[in-house]
Amino acid sequence: MSWRVVVPFKGAPNSKSRLAARFDDLARHALALAFLQDVVAAARAAPGVSGVTLVSSEPGLATLFPSDPAHPDAAPVDVTPDPRHGLNGAIAHGIRVARAHDGAAHVAVLLGDLPELTAAELSATLALAAGHPLSYVTDAAGTGTSMITLAPGETAQPRFGAGSAAAHAAGGFVRLEVAAESGLRRDVDAPDDVDRIARPGRFTAAVLAAVVPESAR
Repeated sequence: MSWRVVVPFKGAPNSKSRLAARFDDLARHALALAFLQDVVAAARAAPGVSGVTLVSSEPGLATLFPSDPAHPDAAPVDVTPDPRHGLNGAIAHGIRVARAHDGAAHVAVLLGDLPELTAAELSATLALAAGHPLSYVTDAAGTGTSMITLAPGETAQPRFGAGSAAAHAAGGFVRLEVAAESGLRRDVDAPDDVDRIARPGRFTAAVLAAVVPESAR
């Protein structure tokens, strides 16, 4: 079974705007890029993922995800411009692009602010998702959504935003039972969420060391 992973990324200057109460524009952008890099690294390393589509108009984003001769099996990454129709518009566009690459693949949409996500966690959850035409994973609070999946041929609309968990359930998506401690559910929205990052990926760890004083960690 093959998976294509779609990840939307807002990019500068509005990266992780809810962190502005604590971090300046440069720090927020650095954190957002690090979160994204860790999400993409997990997706590229997950068995069964054949490609990653980023939806973003961030300049130079593709240069952060080169092919790696040391890991020739890592899934390739392509970047498609954000059509500027909001988050759900970006995701719907990404799904179309992913299916243009491989119409027979399942599609998973991941948000880019999951700095603790591992390839093993993603792989295990995709195995669960494979049994459903449509599925979703809630965030830590249980009201938002961190991932949706669509089987080949499914055309349901993404419903990210306030109350998205209930909206996805109403739209026919099946909730997957994923442990609360999974990195797939530990998104970063508010400044306090940064302090709760327990096992950051290597990109996030490097940026945290630079922008968060050790006394605050």
